[in-house]
Amino acid sequence: MGRKRSKSWIHSNSRFIIAGITAVGAAITAYLAIEKLIGGTVICPVAGCDKVLESPYASVFGLPLALFGFLAYAGMGTMAIAPWLINSYSQKELRSKLENWSWLLMFVGSVSMTIFSSYLIYIMAFEIKSLCIYCIGSAICSLCLFILALIGRNWEDIGQLIFTAIIVGMITMVGTFAVYAPIHSAITDKPDAYGVTTTSTATKVALAEHLTNIGAKMYGAYWCSHCRDQKQLFGKKAVSKLNYIECDSKGENSQTNLCVANSIKAYPTWEINGQFQEGVISLENLAKLSGYKGSTNFNNP
Repeated sequence: MGRKRSKSWIHSNSRFIIAGITAVGAAITAYLAIEKLIGGTVICPVAGCDKVLESPYASVFGLPLALFGFLAYAGMGTMAIAPWLINSYSQKELRSKLENWSWLLMFVGSVSMTIFSSYLIYIMAFEIKSLCIYCIGSAICSLCLFILALIGRNWEDIGQLIFTAIIVGMITMVGTFAVYAPIHSAITDKPDAYGVTTTSTATKVALAEHLTNIGAKMYGAYWCSHCRDQKQLFGKKAVSKLNYIECDSKGENSQTNLCVANSIKAYPTWEINGQFQEGVISLENLAKLSGYKGSTNFNNP
């Protein structure tokens, strides 16, 4: 009787490695999603993260894209460890079926994640033209998952596997283009991808006029969601009274040189009486900072 061939190292440990990579990917995307949901600022060792993470491409269906990434990593991690949860000898057949199906699902999931991540890297490099180290890290995790799903077990029918990858890839690309086509069109046709929709009261207009009269400036970028939040506080009419400085070269009436000269690193940034304040500022605080003497009952007409 011949000896049973032992598993290779990669086949024996692939699920463990996959689980580790999904944990890293989940940690990255969870951090980005939480910061986005609470309106916080992501700490990044290189410049450009804010431009990528605040761009219209960073949200899908009104939710942070990172949240969907976290769910994808959580799903992959669950499939990786699922067979380990069944150790009973009486459930040996169930475990075998679970191993087979989870491998197929991990392969399908990794193909989809890799293709989607590749598209996002393309958007980051050629559309947004900025660098996000977290996004690159997540893309690397997705690629590693694909490689491990491919070589982590002894697949019986490689031809069927390739065919599955092609079908999944086509579906992923069609779905990705369907989701992002309206966003890309809005950015291309309308520089201000985040238009102001709220209505201004007379007191909000008065504050905006006061800020302009004293030389206050609001620095921002057309793709910045926090800038939109700041503008929404004022309302459409009041925003038109502000001295708004567009810092992105693609934005309408861009004044990039002025932003560079004043070392603007975050959006929005307010310049009031020679002092620079970063982030969204309430109308009440703007009134205090600027020495506004009018009514501060901004919610009443």
